[in-house]
Amino acid sequence: MKTLILTLMKTNKIFTLFTIIAMSFAVTSCVQDDDFTVPSSLGDEENALLQTLLGNATENTIAQVKAMYLIESDPGDNAAVLIDTDIYVKGYVSSSDQTGNYFKEFYIQDSPSNPTGALKIAINQVDTYNQFNIGREVYINLNGLYVGEERIENGVITIGGDSETDDFGTTVVRLNENQIRQQVLRSPLTELMTPLVVSFSQITNSHVGLLVSIENVEFAANLAGENYFDPTETFDTQRTLQSCEGATYTEFNLETSSFANFKNDPLPIDNGTITAVVSKTFDGSQLILALNSPDDVIMNNERCTLLTPIFFEDFQDAQDNSNLDTPGWVNFAEEGGELWTEQLFSGIGTAEFSSFSTGDSSNIGWLISPGIDMDAQSNEILSFKTAQHHLDVDSDDNGIKVFVSTDFDGSDVVGATWEEQTASFPNSDNAWYDLIGSGPIDLSSYTGTLYVAFRVTGSGTDSDLDGAFQIDDVAIVGN
Repeated sequence: MKTLILTLMKTNKIFTLFTIIAMSFAVTSCVQDDDFTVPSSLGDEENALLQTLLGNATENTIAQVKAMYLIESDPGDNAAVLIDTDIYVKGYVSSSDQTGNYFKEFYIQDSPSNPTGALKIAINQVDTYNQFNIGREVYINLNGLYVGEERIENGVITIGGDSETDDFGTTVVRLNENQIRQQVLRSPLTELMTPLVVSFSQITNSHVGLLVSIENVEFAANLAGENYFDPTETFDTQRTLQSCEGATYTEFNLETSSFANFKNDPLPIDNGTITAVVSKTFDGSQLILALNSPDDVIMNNERCTLLTPIFFEDFQDAQDNSNLDTPGWVNFAEEGGELWTEQLFSGIGTAEFSSFSTGDSSNIGWLISPGIDMDAQSNEILSFKTAQHHLDVDSDDNGIKVFVSTDFDGSDVVGATWEEQTASFPNSDNAWYDLIGSGPIDLSSYTGTLYVAFRVTGSGTDSDLDGAFQIDDVAIVGN
């Protein structure tokens, strides 16, 4: 710097003291103080903190961390749980805020492929994709952090930096800058994420935070010409996705933020695959999908076509709260005195079996369809929708199953041979009254007259075995 000043003086240039100081700062400075861009590379400090963590703390799985809130928190208290032991959790980033569809949060899942669970990380930082890119292996030092929910009873288990309490309970709040720097640590590894392939009917609360792909889907026909975001909305817009399952559509909502940079992009009109993260609405009442990028929507195929049903029953003629007597159907109580009933909910008719307050220690109720001629066509597929409410425990003793029989005589239910079929059913993770699709059930190997039976087991005296199931849109298609 001294040489620089002398050279300038020899050229008879007059500089103010301010100019010289400013030039000196420009010569000696390498990084501007107001440059807050998060570097994508790993620094020595972060590496050292990670090595110390791995050498001194014990790893817990994502499932174990989630269980801390579910087990230690009083179900009636909704209290976030302080972690005060030397443990850490490892995961792989499944979400990205690069397009603005996420805000001050990201999800980690327990494996880059075939994941089983995820956690949300509430973080007081924007543009986290620069640091926590999709597939990045992340280690979180949990000592001193909290596990809980950001909003009471939204069901999204979250890691936060502190807690706050209001009239509804104690929730977690976002990690601050120091906690992010000291406790959310990256490894040099970024894995290729393989989305978990699921159908809409298979998605439950256990999938929240996971990167999933759904095939053979399309946006509802009435959305043609619409964009991802509805300009009349304030924060988020939900658009209906649908997939063909036999004679009916199974639907699921895609939610887009008003801050997403693709919000004004038109919705695709064709059929194909969507890859997104399973999330929830703000109040936690509904499962939704949230895109990382519109590039993850690949819809170039022809729209699907619903098949003509051979048999269809939607129970739309239901008389609310009456014993079900739909023509041709058999309503039978194997144990206890409870029968299937007809229910109307928001104008939708369903068949329901509930063991609530029956007074019976065991309730087993059968609902059996009319006989279907399986020799009049081929390639038969069964589908239906089911919902639950007030279900507390999922077990073999408390649930719903579907069977078929070709030797049922129309009256002797217990004496018939019933073959159980594999289907997707709601459990306690699903929202009450939310009808989900069974998925297609192949019946093409059956001949003669076929009966479809739904059986529910429960108890009117054991609260753990209480609950109700509803059935709708029972369909068999073929050609």
